[in-house]
Amino acid sequence: MTSSWTSFGGDLHLDLTERRAAGTGLRAALEDALREAVQDGRLAPGTRLPSSRALGEDLGIARNTVVEAYGQLTAEGWLDSRQGSGTTVARRAVPENPAPGRRTDARTAPRRTARHDLTSGRPDLSLFPRTAWLAAARRALAVAPHEALDYGSPLGRIELREALTHYLARVRGVRTDPDHLLVCSGVTQGLGLLCTALRERGTRTLAVEEYGLPPQHAVVRAAGLTTVPLPLDEEGALVDRLDARPGAVLLTPAHQYPTGAPLSAERRAEAVRWAREQDRYVIEDDYDGEFRYDRQPLGAMQALDPQRVVYAGTAAKSLAPGLRLAWLALPDALVEPVARLKVLADTMSPVLDQLTLAELITSGTYDRHVRRCRLHYRRRRDQLVAALAEHAPHVRVTGIAAGLHAVVQLPPDATPEPELLARAQAAGISLSGLVSHRAVPTGAADTPPPPSLVIGYATPPDHAFPAAVRALCELLRGA
Repeated sequence: MTSSWTSFGGDLHLDLTERRAAGTGLRAALEDALREAVQDGRLAPGTRLPSSRALGEDLGIARNTVVEAYGQLTAEGWLDSRQGSGTTVARRAVPENPAPGRRTDARTAPRRTARHDLTSGRPDLSLFPRTAWLAAARRALAVAPHEALDYGSPLGRIELREALTHYLARVRGVRTDPDHLLVCSGVTQGLGLLCTALRERGTRTLAVEEYGLPPQHAVVRAAGLTTVPLPLDEEGALVDRLDARPGAVLLTPAHQYPTGAPLSAERRAEAVRWAREQDRYVIEDDYDGEFRYDRQPLGAMQALDPQRVVYAGTAAKSLAPGLRLAWLALPDALVEPVARLKVLADTMSPVLDQLTLAELITSGTYDRHVRRCRLHYRRRRDQLVAALAEHAPHVRVTGIAAGLHAVVQLPPDATPEPELLARAQAAGISLSGLVSHRAVPTGAADTPPPPSLVIGYATPPDHAFPAAVRALCELLRGA
Protein backbone atom coordinates (compact mmCIF):
# COMPACT_ATOMS: atom_id res chain seq x y z
CA MET A 1 0.00 0.00 0.00
CA THR A 2 2.03 2.92 -1.34
CA SER A 3 1.49 6.39 -2.69
CA SER A 4 3.44 9.10 -4.49
CA TRP A 5 2.13 12.57 -5.25
CA THR A 6 3.43 15.83 -6.67
CA SER A 7 0.89 18.41 -5.46
CA PHE A 8 3.68 20.32 -3.67
CA GLY A 9 6.09 20.25 -6.60
CA GLY A 10 8.04 17.08 -5.78
CA ASP A 11 7.56 13.33 -5.27
CA LEU A 12 7.13 11.65 -1.92
CA HIS A 13 6.90 7.94 -1.45
CA LEU A 14 4.55 6.88 1.34
CA ASP A 15 4.52 3.15 2.15
CA LEU A 16 2.09 1.67 4.69
CA THR A 17 2.76 -1.98 3.81
CA GLU A 18 5.33 -2.71 6.53
CA ARG A 19 3.26 -1.07 9.25
CA ARG A 20 0.11 -2.91 8.16
CA ALA A 21 2.01 -6.20 8.14
CA ALA A 22 3.09 -5.52 11.74
CA GLY A 23 -0.54 -5.29 12.76
CA THR A 24 -0.87 -1.51 12.93
CA GLY A 25 -4.35 -0.20 12.17
CA LEU A 26 -4.87 1.60 8.87
CA ARG A 27 -5.41 5.07 10.30
CA ALA A 28 -2.58 4.65 12.82
CA ALA A 29 -0.26 3.44 10.05
CA LEU A 30 -1.06 6.51 7.97
CA GLU A 31 -0.52 8.82 10.94
CA ASP A 32 2.83 7.18 11.76
CA ALA A 33 4.01 7.38 8.14
CA LEU A 34 3.12 11.07 7.84
CA ARG A 35 4.58 11.91 11.25
CA GLU A 36 7.83 10.16 10.34
CA ALA A 37 7.98 11.99 7.02
CA VAL A 38 7.73 15.31 8.87
CA GLN A 39 10.26 14.28 11.51
CA ASP A 40 12.94 13.17 9.09
CA GLY A 41 12.51 16.22 6.87
CA ARG A 42 10.99 14.59 3.79
CA LEU A 43 7.97 16.81 4.36
CA ALA A 44 9.36 20.26 5.03
CA PRO A 45 7.47 22.87 7.09
CA GLY A 46 4.96 24.67 4.88
CA THR A 47 4.59 21.77 2.44
CA ARG A 48 1.05 21.46 1.13
CA LEU A 49 -0.39 17.95 1.38
CA PRO A 50 -2.80 16.38 -1.11
CA SER A 51 -6.50 16.59 -0.44
CA SER A 52 -8.02 13.80 1.63
CA ARG A 53 -9.84 12.57 -1.47
CA ALA A 54 -6.69 12.48 -3.62
CA LEU A 55 -4.59 10.72 -0.98
CA GLY A 56 -7.37 8.25 -0.26
CA GLU A 57 -7.56 7.37 -3.95
CA ASP A 58 -3.76 7.03 -4.19
CA LEU A 59 -3.64 4.70 -1.21
CA GLY A 60 -6.84 2.86 -1.99
CA ILE A 61 -8.36 3.71 1.37
CA ALA A 62 -11.50 5.55 2.49
CA ARG A 63 -11.40 9.32 2.40
CA ASN A 64 -12.68 9.45 5.99
CA THR A 65 -9.59 7.58 7.17
CA VAL A 66 -7.38 10.29 5.68
CA VAL A 67 -9.60 13.04 7.16
CA GLU A 68 -9.30 11.48 10.62
CA ALA A 69 -5.52 11.06 10.27
CA TYR A 70 -5.11 14.68 9.14
CA GLY A 71 -7.29 15.79 12.05
CA GLN A 72 -5.24 13.91 14.64
CA LEU A 73 -1.91 15.21 13.31
CA THR A 74 -3.34 18.73 13.24
CA ALA A 75 -4.39 18.37 16.89
CA GLU A 76 -0.86 17.21 17.76
CA GLY A 77 0.65 20.23 16.02
CA TRP A 78 2.29 18.43 13.10
CA LEU A 79 -0.07 19.82 10.45
CA ASP A 80 -2.03 23.03 9.88
CA SER A 81 -5.46 22.91 8.33
CA ARG A 82 -7.40 26.00 7.25
CA GLN A 83 -10.68 26.28 5.40
CA GLY A 84 -10.00 27.03 1.76
CA SER A 85 -6.22 26.64 2.13
CA GLY A 86 -5.89 22.88 2.43
CA THR A 87 -3.59 21.03 4.79
CA THR A 88 0.10 21.91 5.19
CA VAL A 89 2.99 20.80 7.37
CA ALA A 90 3.13 23.07 10.42
CA ARG A 91 6.02 25.51 10.29
CA ARG A 92 6.80 24.90 13.97
CA ALA A 93 6.62 21.12 13.76
CA VAL A 94 10.28 20.10 13.56
CA PRO A 95 13.59 21.63 14.67
CA GLU A 96 16.36 22.07 12.14
CA ASN A 97 18.18 18.92 11.10
CA PRO A 98 21.92 18.74 11.74
CA ALA A 99 24.22 19.30 8.79
CA PRO A 100 24.58 16.20 6.58
CA GLY A 101 27.40 13.93 7.65
CA ARG A 102 27.85 15.64 11.00
CA ARG A 103 27.97 13.34 14.01
CA THR A 104 25.55 14.02 16.82
CA ASP A 105 24.95 12.54 20.24
CA ALA A 106 22.27 12.87 22.91
CA ARG A 107 23.57 16.30 23.90
CA THR A 108 23.77 17.83 20.41
CA ALA A 109 21.05 16.03 18.45
CA PRO A 110 17.82 17.98 17.81
CA ARG A 111 14.90 16.95 19.96
CA ARG A 112 12.38 14.82 18.09
CA THR A 113 8.94 16.12 18.89
CA ALA A 114 6.86 13.44 20.60
CA ARG A 115 3.19 12.95 19.90
CA HIS A 116 2.41 14.11 23.45
CA ASP A 117 4.96 16.53 24.86
CA LEU A 118 4.83 16.64 28.66
CA THR A 119 8.42 17.76 29.10
CA SER A 120 8.98 19.76 32.27
CA GLY A 121 10.75 23.09 32.54
CA ARG A 122 9.19 24.72 29.47
CA PRO A 123 6.19 27.05 29.08
CA ASP A 124 3.38 26.96 26.53
CA LEU A 125 5.17 28.83 23.75
CA SER A 126 1.88 29.66 22.04
CA LEU A 127 1.26 32.12 24.89
CA PHE A 128 4.23 34.29 23.95
CA PRO A 129 2.81 37.83 23.51
CA ARG A 130 4.00 38.38 19.96
CA THR A 131 1.90 41.46 19.25
CA ALA A 132 2.78 43.11 22.56
CA TRP A 133 6.46 42.22 22.14
CA LEU A 134 6.59 43.77 18.66
CA ALA A 135 4.81 46.90 19.88
CA ALA A 136 7.19 47.21 22.83
CA ALA A 137 10.19 46.68 20.53
CA ARG A 138 9.02 49.50 18.25
CA ARG A 139 8.46 51.88 21.16
CA ALA A 140 11.76 51.00 22.82
CA LEU A 141 13.80 51.36 19.63
CA ALA A 142 12.12 54.66 18.75
CA VAL A 143 13.32 56.33 21.95
CA ALA A 144 16.60 54.47 22.55
CA PRO A 145 19.70 56.69 22.38
CA HIS A 146 22.21 55.91 19.64
CA GLU A 147 24.77 54.84 22.23
CA ALA A 148 22.46 52.02 23.32
CA LEU A 149 23.49 50.14 20.17
CA ASP A 150 27.19 50.37 21.03
CA TYR A 151 29.22 48.16 23.36
CA GLY A 152 27.93 48.83 26.83
CA SER A 153 28.15 47.76 30.44
CA PRO A 154 28.52 44.02 31.05
CA LEU A 155 25.85 44.46 33.73
CA GLY A 156 23.30 45.13 31.00
CA ARG A 157 21.26 48.08 29.76
CA ILE A 158 20.38 50.54 32.50
CA GLU A 159 16.76 50.69 31.27
CA LEU A 160 16.23 47.01 32.01
CA ARG A 161 18.15 47.02 35.26
CA GLU A 162 16.05 49.93 36.54
CA ALA A 163 12.82 48.27 35.42
CA LEU A 164 13.84 44.98 37.05
CA THR A 165 14.81 46.72 40.30
CA HIS A 166 11.27 48.07 40.75
CA TYR A 167 9.51 44.97 39.43
CA LEU A 168 11.45 42.50 41.58
CA ALA A 169 10.96 44.62 44.69
CA ARG A 170 7.22 44.87 44.09
CA VAL A 171 6.52 41.29 42.99
CA ARG A 172 9.21 39.16 44.66
CA GLY A 173 10.42 41.36 47.54
CA VAL A 174 13.99 41.47 46.21
CA ARG A 175 16.21 44.16 47.75
CA THR A 176 18.64 45.40 45.14
CA ASP A 177 19.46 48.32 42.84
CA PRO A 178 20.62 48.70 39.20
CA ASP A 179 24.29 48.68 40.19
CA HIS A 180 23.92 45.21 41.72
CA LEU A 181 21.91 43.65 38.89
CA LEU A 182 23.57 41.77 36.03
CA VAL A 183 21.66 40.68 32.93
CA CYS A 184 22.85 37.35 31.57
CA SER A 185 22.03 34.94 28.77
CA GLY A 186 19.93 32.56 30.82
CA VAL A 187 20.31 31.30 34.38
CA THR A 188 22.68 28.64 33.03
CA GLN A 189 25.19 31.30 32.04
CA GLY A 190 24.64 33.20 35.28
CA LEU A 191 25.30 30.09 37.35
CA GLY A 192 28.46 29.35 35.38
CA LEU A 193 29.75 32.90 35.95
CA LEU A 194 28.95 32.67 39.67
CA CYS A 195 30.66 29.31 40.10
CA THR A 196 33.76 30.51 38.28
CA ALA A 197 33.89 33.65 40.43
CA LEU A 198 33.50 31.58 43.59
CA ARG A 199 36.25 29.22 42.49
CA GLU A 200 38.58 32.19 41.98
CA ARG A 201 37.84 33.08 45.60
CA GLY A 202 38.86 29.62 46.81
CA THR A 203 35.58 27.72 46.71
CA ARG A 204 35.91 24.08 45.70
CA THR A 205 32.53 22.61 46.69
CA LEU A 206 28.92 23.64 46.06
CA ALA A 207 26.02 22.13 47.98
CA VAL A 208 22.99 21.34 45.81
CA GLU A 209 19.56 19.87 46.45
CA GLU A 210 19.44 16.11 46.09
CA TYR A 211 17.11 16.46 43.10
CA GLY A 212 17.52 19.28 40.61
CA LEU A 213 18.33 20.19 37.03
CA PRO A 214 21.08 17.93 35.60
CA PRO A 215 22.28 20.69 33.19
CA GLN A 216 22.87 22.97 36.18
CA HIS A 217 24.88 20.29 37.93
CA ALA A 218 26.94 19.90 34.75
CA VAL A 219 27.60 23.67 34.68
CA VAL A 220 28.77 23.59 38.29
CA ARG A 221 31.18 20.76 37.56
CA ALA A 222 32.41 22.45 34.37
CA ALA A 223 33.37 25.46 36.49
CA GLY A 224 35.62 23.16 38.53
CA LEU A 225 33.41 22.70 41.61
CA THR A 226 32.38 19.46 43.27
CA THR A 227 28.69 19.04 44.17
CA VAL A 228 27.52 17.80 47.56
CA PRO A 229 23.82 16.80 47.65
CA LEU A 230 21.42 17.88 50.42
CA PRO A 231 18.52 15.52 51.18
CA LEU A 232 14.96 16.77 50.72
CA ASP A 233 11.68 16.33 52.56
CA GLU A 234 8.27 18.03 52.49
CA GLU A 235 9.86 21.26 53.84
CA GLY A 236 12.56 21.44 51.20
CA ALA A 237 16.30 20.93 51.56
CA LEU A 238 17.72 19.78 54.90
CA VAL A 239 19.97 22.81 55.29
CA ASP A 240 20.99 21.71 58.79
CA ARG A 241 23.33 19.29 56.97
CA LEU A 242 25.41 22.23 55.70
CA ASP A 243 28.91 22.42 57.18
CA ALA A 244 32.13 24.30 56.49
CA ARG A 245 33.00 22.41 53.28
CA PRO A 246 30.75 24.09 50.66
CA GLY A 247 31.56 27.63 49.63
CA ALA A 248 27.92 28.14 48.62
CA VAL A 249 24.61 26.32 48.34
CA LEU A 250 22.23 26.32 45.37
CA LEU A 251 18.55 26.27 46.38
CA THR A 252 15.11 26.61 44.77
CA PRO A 253 13.26 27.97 47.83
CA ALA A 254 9.94 29.07 46.32
CA HIS A 255 9.23 25.77 44.57
CA GLN A 256 11.85 23.03 44.75
CA TYR A 257 12.66 21.60 41.34
CA PRO A 258 11.42 19.02 40.68
CA THR A 259 9.78 17.73 43.89
CA GLY A 260 7.62 20.86 44.33
CA ALA A 261 8.19 21.53 48.04
CA PRO A 262 8.80 25.11 49.22
CA LEU A 263 11.66 25.75 51.65
CA SER A 264 10.14 26.44 55.07
CA ALA A 265 10.67 29.79 56.79
CA GLU A 266 12.77 28.16 59.50
CA ARG A 267 15.09 26.56 56.96
CA ARG A 268 15.39 29.78 54.97
CA ALA A 269 16.57 31.54 58.09
CA GLU A 270 18.89 28.66 58.95
CA ALA A 271 20.53 28.73 55.49
CA VAL A 272 21.13 32.47 55.73
CA ARG A 273 22.54 32.06 59.24
CA TRP A 274 24.94 29.39 57.91
CA ALA A 275 26.07 31.74 55.13
CA ARG A 276 26.77 34.56 57.59
CA GLU A 277 28.61 32.44 60.12
CA GLN A 278 30.70 30.56 57.55
CA ASP A 279 31.26 33.56 55.23
CA ARG A 280 29.47 31.69 52.44
CA TYR A 281 26.74 32.38 49.86
CA VAL A 282 23.27 31.10 49.07
CA ILE A 283 22.34 31.03 45.36
CA GLU A 284 18.56 31.36 45.05
CA ASP A 285 17.19 30.06 41.74
CA ASP A 286 13.73 31.66 41.55
CA TYR A 287 12.89 29.95 38.27
CA ASP A 288 9.08 30.04 38.56
CA GLY A 289 8.39 32.10 41.68
CA GLU A 290 5.65 34.12 39.95
CA PHE A 291 3.46 31.04 39.44
CA ARG A 292 1.81 30.06 42.73
CA TYR A 293 -1.86 29.04 42.53
CA ASP A 294 -3.09 28.19 46.02
CA ARG A 295 -1.96 31.39 47.75
CA GLN A 296 0.21 34.46 47.27
CA PRO A 297 3.71 33.52 46.07
CA LEU A 298 6.40 33.28 48.74
CA GLY A 299 8.74 36.27 48.69
CA ALA A 300 12.33 35.87 47.61
CA MET A 301 14.76 34.49 50.16
CA GLN A 302 17.25 37.16 49.06
CA ALA A 303 15.42 39.78 51.14
CA LEU A 304 16.70 38.08 54.31
CA ASP A 305 20.27 39.14 53.51
CA PRO A 306 21.16 40.70 50.12
CA GLN A 307 24.87 40.45 50.99
CA ARG A 308 24.71 36.68 51.48
CA VAL A 309 22.04 35.59 48.98
CA VAL A 310 22.49 35.80 45.20
CA TYR A 311 19.10 36.03 43.51
CA ALA A 312 18.69 34.48 40.03
CA GLY A 313 15.55 35.20 37.99
CA THR A 314 14.57 34.50 34.40
CA ALA A 315 12.12 35.24 31.60
CA ALA A 316 12.34 31.64 30.36
CA LYS A 317 9.14 30.50 32.07
CA SER A 318 7.11 33.71 31.91
CA LEU A 319 7.97 34.50 28.26
CA ALA A 320 10.18 32.00 26.40
CA PRO A 321 13.52 30.20 26.87
CA GLY A 322 14.63 31.38 23.43
CA LEU A 323 14.93 34.99 24.62
CA ARG A 324 17.95 33.98 26.74
CA LEU A 325 17.26 36.72 29.28
CA ALA A 326 17.93 36.23 32.98
CA TRP A 327 19.32 38.33 35.80
CA LEU A 328 21.39 38.09 38.96
CA ALA A 329 21.02 40.34 42.01
CA LEU A 330 24.56 40.26 43.39
CA PRO A 331 26.14 41.08 46.77
CA ASP A 332 28.77 43.83 46.80
CA ALA A 333 31.70 41.41 46.78
CA LEU A 334 30.55 39.55 43.67
CA VAL A 335 29.57 42.41 41.32
CA GLU A 336 33.05 43.09 39.96
CA PRO A 337 34.26 39.49 39.51
CA VAL A 338 31.02 38.31 37.88
CA ALA A 339 30.88 41.37 35.58
CA ARG A 340 34.51 40.76 34.57
CA LEU A 341 33.71 37.15 33.69
CA LYS A 342 30.64 38.27 31.74
CA VAL A 343 32.92 40.39 29.53
CA LEU A 344 35.07 37.35 28.84
CA ALA A 345 32.00 35.20 28.08
CA ASP A 346 30.19 37.40 25.54
CA THR A 347 30.81 41.08 26.44
CA MET A 348 27.10 41.72 27.11
CA SER A 349 23.62 40.33 26.47
CA PRO A 350 21.61 41.39 23.36
CA VAL A 351 20.61 45.04 23.68
CA LEU A 352 17.39 45.15 21.64
CA ASP A 353 15.79 42.36 23.64
CA GLN A 354 16.79 44.07 26.88
CA LEU A 355 15.22 47.34 25.76
CA THR A 356 12.07 45.54 24.68
CA LEU A 357 11.68 43.70 27.98
CA ALA A 358 12.26 46.94 29.88
CA GLU A 359 9.45 48.58 27.92
CA LEU A 360 7.21 45.57 28.47
CA ILE A 361 7.75 45.82 32.23
CA THR A 362 7.44 49.59 32.64
CA SER A 363 4.27 49.73 30.52
CA GLY A 364 2.54 47.14 32.73
CA THR A 365 2.16 44.72 29.82
CA TYR A 366 4.45 42.17 31.45
CA ASP A 367 2.34 42.09 34.61
CA ARG A 368 -0.83 41.52 32.61
CA HIS A 369 0.86 38.76 30.61
CA VAL A 370 2.05 36.97 33.76
CA ARG A 371 -1.45 37.12 35.24
CA ARG A 372 -2.89 35.56 32.08
CA CYS A 373 -0.26 32.83 32.16
CA ARG A 374 -0.88 32.17 35.86
CA LEU A 375 -4.59 31.62 35.23
CA HIS A 376 -3.84 29.46 32.19
CA TYR A 377 -1.38 27.19 34.01
CA ARG A 378 -3.58 26.94 37.08
CA ARG A 379 -6.40 25.61 34.91
CA ARG A 380 -3.99 23.18 33.28
CA ARG A 381 -2.85 21.84 36.64
CA ASP A 382 -6.43 21.54 37.90
CA GLN A 383 -7.40 19.60 34.77
CA LEU A 384 -4.43 17.27 35.17
CA VAL A 385 -5.11 16.60 38.85
CA ALA A 386 -8.83 15.99 38.20
CA ALA A 387 -8.10 13.59 35.33
CA LEU A 388 -5.61 11.61 37.41
CA ALA A 389 -8.04 11.41 40.34
CA GLU A 390 -10.70 9.97 38.02
CA HIS A 391 -8.68 7.68 35.78
CA ALA A 392 -5.58 6.82 37.84
CA PRO A 393 -6.63 7.06 41.51
CA HIS A 394 -3.68 4.92 42.62
CA VAL A 395 -1.21 7.76 41.92
CA ARG A 396 -0.52 10.83 44.06
CA VAL A 397 0.36 14.34 42.87
CA THR A 398 2.99 15.73 45.26
CA GLY A 399 4.23 19.25 45.91
CA ILE A 400 2.41 22.56 46.13
CA ALA A 401 0.09 24.00 43.49
CA ALA A 402 2.65 26.08 41.67
CA GLY A 403 4.93 26.29 38.66
CA LEU A 404 4.71 24.52 35.31
CA HIS A 405 5.15 20.90 36.36
CA ALA A 406 3.87 18.30 38.80
CA VAL A 407 5.37 15.13 40.25
CA VAL A 408 3.14 12.06 39.99
CA GLN A 409 4.11 9.42 42.54
CA LEU A 410 3.09 5.79 42.00
CA PRO A 411 2.74 3.08 44.65
CA PRO A 412 6.02 1.35 45.60
CA ASP A 413 4.90 -1.89 43.91
CA ALA A 414 4.08 -0.16 40.62
CA THR A 415 6.02 -0.63 37.39
CA PRO A 416 9.68 0.38 37.89
CA GLU A 417 10.48 3.88 36.70
CA PRO A 418 12.82 2.92 33.80
CA GLU A 419 10.24 0.49 32.41
CA LEU A 420 7.50 3.09 32.79
CA LEU A 421 9.56 5.64 30.88
CA ALA A 422 10.18 3.09 28.12
CA ARG A 423 6.44 2.50 27.86
CA ALA A 424 5.87 6.26 27.69
CA GLN A 425 8.35 6.61 24.86
CA ALA A 426 6.70 3.76 22.96
CA ALA A 427 3.34 5.50 23.41
CA GLY A 428 4.73 8.75 22.03
CA ILE A 429 4.75 10.56 25.39
CA SER A 430 7.71 12.76 26.26
CA LEU A 431 8.29 13.12 30.02
CA SER A 432 10.96 12.37 32.61
CA GLY A 433 11.37 10.35 35.78
CA LEU A 434 12.28 11.72 39.18
CA VAL A 435 15.45 9.62 39.48
CA SER A 436 16.93 11.24 36.36
CA HIS A 437 17.00 14.56 38.26
CA ARG A 438 19.21 13.22 41.06
CA ALA A 439 22.38 15.18 41.75
CA VAL A 440 24.29 11.89 42.16
CA PRO A 441 23.37 8.48 40.75
CA THR A 442 21.44 6.12 42.99
CA GLY A 443 23.89 3.75 44.66
CA ALA A 444 23.37 0.07 45.29
CA ALA A 445 22.94 0.70 49.01
CA ASP A 446 20.39 3.50 48.52
CA THR A 447 16.72 2.84 49.06
CA PRO A 448 15.13 3.68 45.70
CA PRO A 449 12.29 6.21 45.93
CA PRO A 450 8.81 5.20 44.75
CA PRO A 451 8.50 5.40 40.95
CA SER A 452 7.61 9.00 40.10
CA LEU A 453 7.12 10.94 36.89
CA VAL A 454 7.82 14.64 36.35
CA ILE A 455 4.95 15.98 34.23
CA GLY A 456 5.25 19.30 32.41
CA TYR A 457 1.63 20.36 32.04
CA ALA A 458 2.52 23.75 30.56
CA THR A 459 4.27 22.53 27.43
CA PRO A 460 1.49 21.39 25.06
CA PRO A 461 -0.57 24.04 23.27
CA ASP A 462 -4.27 24.11 24.12
CA HIS A 463 -5.40 21.94 21.23
CA ALA A 464 -3.00 19.13 22.20
CA PHE A 465 -3.35 19.19 26.00
CA PRO A 466 -6.51 17.01 26.41
CA ALA A 467 -5.05 14.24 24.23
CA ALA A 468 -1.77 14.37 26.16
CA VAL A 469 -3.59 14.01 29.50
CA ARG A 470 -5.63 11.08 28.17
CA ALA A 471 -2.48 9.35 26.97
CA LEU A 472 -0.83 9.90 30.36
CA CYS A 473 -3.83 8.46 32.22
CA GLU A 474 -3.80 5.43 29.93
CA LEU A 475 -0.08 4.94 30.64
CA LEU A 476 -0.62 5.16 34.41
CA ARG A 477 -3.59 2.80 34.35
CA GLY A 478 -1.27 0.15 32.96
CA ALA A 479 1.38 0.79 35.62
